[in-house]
Formats: sequence, C-alpha cells, structure tokens
Amino acid sequence: MSSRYVALKPIHWGLCPQALEGQQRCTDITATPRRIACLVAVAVAAAAPAAADPARTTPITVPPASFPPTSDLDGTYLWLGPLGAASWIADRWDSTFGADAAITVVRERAPVALVGVDLGASRWTARGGGRVWVDGVIGTQLIGHMMGASLGPIVELSALAHPRFGASIGVWGFAGIAPFARLGTIADLGIFAEVGIHIALPALRR
Repeated sequence: MSSRYVALKPIHWGLCPQALEGQQRCTDITATPRRIACLVAVAVAAAAPAAADPARTTPITVPPASFPPTSDLDGTYLWLGPLGAASWIADRWDSTFGADAAITVVRERAPVALVGVDLGASRWTARGGGRVWVDGVIGTQLIGHMMGASLGPIVELSALAHPRFGASIGVWGFAGIAPFARLGTIADLGIFAEVGIHIALPALRR
C-alpha cells in the first residue's frame, strides 16, 4: 500500500479508524470518552435506589373509630307510625284509626328526658269525619321506661258540620309500642275520653 494514498495513524482508542484517506480528520476523538462517561453515569443512576420520599416513609395512623354505645338513646328523633283508639264521645263509644308524626329531643339522664311536638290525624269509623290535633309532649324515665304527658288543641272535622275546636290532656308510655290515654272537651260535643295505641317507628335520628 503506497503512503501516497493512505496516511498511517498511530494506534488509538475511539470511533475513528486507524487509516483514513487524504486529509480526513477524526473529530470525535475527544467526544468518545465523554459519551462513555455519560453512559456510566446513567447506568450508576439507574442502579442506585431511589431517594426515600419523606411523605411515604411517615407511617399513616388512623384514629380508632368511635361509635356511641347502642344503649345511648340521646338525640333528636322523627317518629312516624299508625295509631288506633277507642273513644267515648257524645254518649257512645266509637273507634278511630289514623297516624301521627312526632319530633322529639331525648336526653335520658336529664330530669325531663323527652321534649317534643306531636301532629296527628284520625278518622271515625261510625260517626264519620275525623279529628286533627297538635300536642306538646314531655317525658321522663320511670321504672325503666319512658313515660310522659301531652297537652294541646284538637279540631273535630265533619262533612255535615263546621269544624269544632277543643283541647285535650293525656298520658303515654313507651315500651316498644306507645299506649296512651287522654281526656278532653270539644265544642258542642262535650267531654270525651280516649284510650289507644301508637306504634312509634323512628324514621330519623340525629
């Protein structure tokens, strides 16, 4: 091989060949070590464990759940349910069926353990017509059960007469069902007495 066409170069490490035509120069001799160094750095970084995240290393603590005991009945209630009663009015017995809703606040350990308002309506089975009432109710714990009293106005309704107004006072107890009794008076009809049962169902508690 004639030296006129091929320039012999000393042996070196790099990407350029040892023999180049004419005056071609290797411009990548200094870039090769840099590339090797970058590859080594990337490999080392990939092999090194990721830096610990302080937010992840902090243990997550969940406070224990606190539920009120089932024996604690304190709260505000909406009671709904049907009722039936037998009444002595206008010198004869008759029966009524209806429903009522009561909003009550219960504090079992207080002297007055229950305070609320009761709205109800019922219909006579023989007389025709019916009645609507709004009672204020209070209660307390006696012999292991809630017992109390009610007081409020009554409106007697009839298809053949104008509404008659009256009032009543009553007593009640709660033992799964709520028996009650009340005594009242209604204009033009006189005094009435009534005993019945209300099935009180807690529709809402807060």
